[in-house]
Amino acid sequence: MPLYETVFIARQDISTQQVETLTDDMTKFVTDGGGKIAKVENWGLRNLAYKVKKNRKGHYVLLNIDAPIDAVKEMERNLLLNEDVLRHMTLRVEELEEGDSVMMQSKSQRSRRDRDDEDAPKEEAKKEEAPSEETTEAAEGGEE
Repeated sequence: MPLYETVFIARQDISTQQVETLTDDMTKFVTDGGGKIAKVENWGLRNLAYKVKKNRKGHYVLLNIDAPIDAVKEMERNLLLNEDVLRHMTLRVEELEEGDSVMMQSKSQRSRRDRDDEDAPKEEAKKEEAPSEETTEAAEGGEE
């Protein structure tokens, strides 16, 4: 079955319990359609980049889904109809992410990993640019 990631943002004025109920409802639509939910992450109440329907914050929830397209479309239809959902987005992915998503990792883990990823290409470029010791010795010997 195809794999999907869905993120939805619920209104700021609903309780955490109501967000969990909303998540369970969306999970039920997927499981009733013959799919399964691989992972659910509640990212909590976060600031929005701009006001959406007079809300400055929203409850973010990520769902990793392994389901047929009909089940996902039914879930999306219900997300559109639900008044508590401000925005949602579903993406088809090649494989589901193992472990915590980037949003759930601590800031120190993310920055360390990002620095490691940025340093790797720089180190390779330095190795390519630096002449080997044999070349420099031969050039010095030839000049004298």
